[in-house]
Amino acid sequence: MTVQELLQKMRAPWIERVSREMARGEGVRAGFEEQLGRFYDLLEQAVMSGDTAWLDPILLDWARAPTESNLDEGDYYVSFVINRMAALTIEVARQSLTKTQALDLLATVMPVFTHSLGVVTRYEMETRVAHISNELVHVQEKLQLLDRSKSNFISVAAHELKTPLTLIEGYASMMADVAAQSGETPIEGLLKGMNTGILRLRHIIDDMIDVSLIDNNLLTLNFQPIWVSHLLDLLKNEVRKVIADRRQNLVIHDFVGDDLWIYADSERIYQALHNVLMNAIKFTPDKGTITLDGRLLPGFIEITITDTGIGISSEHQALIFEKFGQLGRSELHSSGRTKFKGGGPGLGLPITRGIIEAHGGTIWVESEGYDEEKFPGSTFHILLPTRTEPTDARIAKLFGNLAPKKSETEIDVKENTSADNPAA
Repeated sequence: MTVQELLQKMRAPWIERVSREMARGEGVRAGFEEQLGRFYDLLEQAVMSGDTAWLDPILLDWARAPTESNLDEGDYYVSFVINRMAALTIEVARQSLTKTQALDLLATVMPVFTHSLGVVTRYEMETRVAHISNELVHVQEKLQLLDRSKSNFISVAAHELKTPLTLIEGYASMMADVAAQSGETPIEGLLKGMNTGILRLRHIIDDMIDVSLIDNNLLTLNFQPIWVSHLLDLLKNEVRKVIADRRQNLVIHDFVGDDLWIYADSERIYQALHNVLMNAIKFTPDKGTITLDGRLLPGFIEITITDTGIGISSEHQALIFEKFGQLGRSELHSSGRTKFKGGGPGLGLPITRGIIEAHGGTIWVESEGYDEEKFPGSTFHILLPTRTEPTDARIAKLFGNLAPKKSETEIDVKENTSADNPAA
């Protein structure tokens, strides 16, 4: 018998066996048998012509059939169907044909099934990848919307809180003046505590406003000549009392480049360094040591702040630079901005990163890990560009177009830096 005759002999038992094996229910089986008949006709055409492409249309129709649920669950029904059909073809051939006939037939049809499996597998994988890509786009859009919502909330909340806080602060100041004139010492003590709370709330609101400015690319910088050593001296004086209260040791080394005259926003750079230093103080136990050092690199000044604190695990070293990125359980944090493991809104380091990156620099942290017994410590690295002129061409490259020139030799630096978008 020829292969075509063998296929005709196999047709009825093959369709009956495959439909009974793979379809449950009379309604489902009827539709499936119709598809199997179509597949078998194309299989015969492929075998007789030697062109396996005859099966491609029905294979692609089947491959397009999976629903969104199938794709979400990672089901690959068509690949399974083709595999099972090939296995059932071998069983039906053994039962319906002689051994020699079965071998002749299988030698002809198995390459066709192999081709069919390759077609549907490739198409299913492409469909799956496209589905996952679309899902990722949707997730990214949702995350962007959520981030915009958070930024909008921070901006609105900060500005709405600032007005009543100013009123409270003003009335508290007037009450303090009245209490001082009347000599009511107990009230003075209560007002002092109120002022402490007001100052802490103002710090939080100011941080929220800064985060909003950074998120919306509205942070402006006032470039002026500064010396890093001068900023470090100011920091040392600022934290002197906190360091004494915590019985910590603050060491500031002189380094090559700390007396270099560079252009930057002194207030913002001071704020960034202050945030990192306060973070080091907060997560270093009493009697610990904090060291400020640095070095001059090609085009940059590197400032390092090293502590002997609890350290940061590798998986959290990027998290701390995200908004509200606190480590550990917030309910276990001690109160106060400078106490050991003191709580906070988690905005200081994100603001620092925004300020440093707005200057064209970068910040990162290195730590051997988190350990509250061995205290491996952490080292924060801050890179600042060594701009020695306010109209350095690198400013134009990093922060946008320079302001219009007043003359060939005169440029309004303040207008330039205000009009630019340094955070972009």
